[in-house]
Formats: sequence, C-alpha cells, structure tokens
Amino acid sequence: MNFPLPEFVTVSASNPWTYVVFALIGFAFGFTLEMSGFGDSRKLAAQFYFTEMTVLKVMFTAIVTAMVLLFGAVGLGILNFNQVWVNPTYLSSGILGGLIMGVGFIIGGFCPTTSLASASTGKIDGMLFMLGGFVGAFLFGETESLFDNWYTYSGYFGRLTLNQVFNLPIGVVVLLVVLMALFMFWGAEQLERIFGKKDLTKEPKLRIAGAGALFAAAVAVVLIGSPSLEDKYNALTFTRTETIQQLNADPIVNTYKYTADEMLTKRLVFVTPAEAFKARYNQAMNPVYLDVRSEADYNLYHIENAVNVPVDRLEEVIPVLLTEPPANTVFIVMSNDEAAAIEAWKFLSASSVTNIYILEGGVNNWIAFFGNEDKTLSAQPNPNAGDDQLGYLFPVALGSTYESCSPDPVEYESLEFEAKIILQLKRDKSGGGCG
Repeated sequence: MNFPLPEFVTVSASNPWTYVVFALIGFAFGFTLEMSGFGDSRKLAAQFYFTEMTVLKVMFTAIVTAMVLLFGAVGLGILNFNQVWVNPTYLSSGILGGLIMGVGFIIGGFCPTTSLASASTGKIDGMLFMLGGFVGAFLFGETESLFDNWYTYSGYFGRLTLNQVFNLPIGVVVLLVVLMALFMFWGAEQLERIFGKKDLTKEPKLRIAGAGALFAAAVAVVLIGSPSLEDKYNALTFTRTETIQQLNADPIVNTYKYTADEMLTKRLVFVTPAEAFKARYNQAMNPVYLDVRSEADYNLYHIENAVNVPVDRLEEVIPVLLTEPPANTVFIVMSNDEAAAIEAWKFLSASSVTNIYILEGGVNNWIAFFGNEDKTLSAQPNPNAGDDQLGYLFPVALGSTYESCSPDPVEYESLEFEAKIILQLKRDKSGGGCG
C-alpha cells in the first residue's frame, strides 16, 4: 500500500485520528516558525539587506529535506508521486504574484504564514499584516471576474515539474537542487559575514555534517532510481465490496482486493453502453469519454463530447488528467473493440489516474446497441473488419452528428444494466507553504 494511507485521502469524522495528525503537523509547523524567529518582522526583513539569512536557510532546508525524503520514498516504492498534488504552473500570474508578495514581504516584513505565527504571539504588526491579507483576499475575490481569462490561462502549463522541463531523471534533478541549495547556504553565510559582520567561527559545526548527510541522501536517491511503469502497474490493488442481502438479518458485506490483471480478467472495469450512456445524466459523477482510436476513425463516428487521445499520445495528457478533473470524475476509455482501450486502461491506471473504466465492446458495441433506432445512420457492417477495427463502413465522416452519438435520454430512460462504476473519491487540492 502506498503512503499516504487511504484514510488521509478522504478525511472524515469516521477517522477522527487523521484530524489529530493534521493538528500536530500544524502545531509543529507553527512551533518551528516561532522557534526560528519568523514571528519577528525585523529578522525576516533583514534577509533583504543580507545581514540575517535565516529565512533562506530554513526555507531551503525544508524544501530539499522534503524533496529527498519524498523521492527517496518514490524510488523505494513506498509512495506514488502521481498521487501527490502538484500545484499547476501559471507562469505569468505566478511572476506577477511573486513580485507583489516580494514587495509586501520587504515592506511588511512577513509572508502570509509568518504573519499568522507573529499574530499568535500577540505582535500587533503581525495582526495588522494578517488583517490586510484578509482584506486583500476579499478584494481579489470581488474583482477576479475582471481579469479571469488572463488569470486562468496566461502562462498555464498544468502539472509541470523540473524533470519534465529539463528532461532529466528525477534523481538527477534532486541532486542538482541539493547542490544548488548547499551553494546558496555557503553564499548566504558569506553575505552574513560581509554585511552582517557575523563571526562564522561561532556557528555550530553540526551544520557541515548535516550538509554532508543531505548530499549523501541525494546521491542515494539517484542510485535508487524510480520505479518503472510496469512496476507501478504490478503494485496496483483495487478494493471492491459485495453486499449479500439476507431475510430477517443484516446484510453480509464482503471486501475483496484485486490486482489490476484480476480486475480485467473478472471484467470489473468494463461498463456496458447503457451504463456509459446513463453516467452522463448521473449528477453524482462527471464522466469523461476518452476515445483512444486513430483520428481517422474518430472523425468517421464518435460519441458526443468524446475526447480523442490516441494511445500513443496518452502520456502527453497525464499531467492534465492528474491536475484538472473534479474529484468525482470518471474516465470511460473506448476503442473500436477493446484491445486498445485495455492498453490505455493499463497505462492510465499505472499512472495513478483513478476512476478508469472501459466501454464494453467499444464503439462497435455502442453502434450495435444504439444504432438500430438511428434513422440518420447510413453505415453498413464491414465484413472484413479485423481486431479492434471499426466494424462499419461510413460513406462520409460525420463525427458525432448521428442520433446514436447522443441518444435521447427520454427514449432510453428505462435502460437496465449491472452497475460497474464505483466512484473512488479523491482528496481535493489544498494550500500549503507560505501561501
């Protein structure tokens, strides 16, 4: 089982101890900030005058320590990085926001989180800074509609990490960032010596040992490497429950765990055309239809609102699938029959995209199910269709304009099917750090 445990993914009153864990983490964070002197605006502002660089040292120590531990756990198979929320990159608005926050940091002496630490100890400047933050957030909310398009789309890169930017293994990126941080620590001390007149001989020698340990850990991350997609797939497990009703007694609930291959063999991830159609009108879920066929087949005939992502391009959309969808999104993958859709399901599941299902029989089965009543459908069966090829001949490419591409919900209101979709809720994104 990957860490964090499932209890942390869907925090609720049924697991009250998870709230205690989060409270302890928050306590430790606030305690560390105050202990480091981050409740004092003079100490925080001093970094911009190069006389006191504690902020830089503490922040980057936290960053590189968390990074080494995180990707060390990834390499050991303890944690799946795709299950970790990564803030999407908005380059333009990020740069502007960084400049605003930087200027505010210099003038006010706080960032949002340190102002909370200062205010909690009774410092008036921290309280006023925090109050100003609340007012600013309110004004932003009231005016955001005026620049929503720029704010939402300008410089948007989705879930973007340094290993993707530089096309380097994750371990190498970890090592380079640690080396950069160590150089910055050394440079910060030299600035403190020159501008702050600090006597470095009085600094604890333990910091050198800590730097060596950090470097050694980063090298270990490089040597460990990262698990392959096949390793991730083989480690997958799915939990399913079966309820057996009894007369004059409580129902029996059995819980089973299956591997990914067992889910396919038992056909627990295959949904009928009826269920795939009904999912569109189920308010509890947000279905996304992924058509992994070629663009040519997609243009001939496709389900309304289906998104065409050929199998060989699935890797490109993984960051989007991990970043954007709401927690109740269900992905229904389809090909002409099932072969390509099964490969897509394996790839997406191994990449930690949750709530993935396969359209049973593919588009051919959809046409066979809904096409009998479609007066606009002029396709003829293709007797020469091979494996996972479109089983119909279309005289023209009309895409989703056929009636059967979007069946009438009133006409098919009473469809019956064995429900296979079990919504696996995900924990939504949350803020963190100085934000």
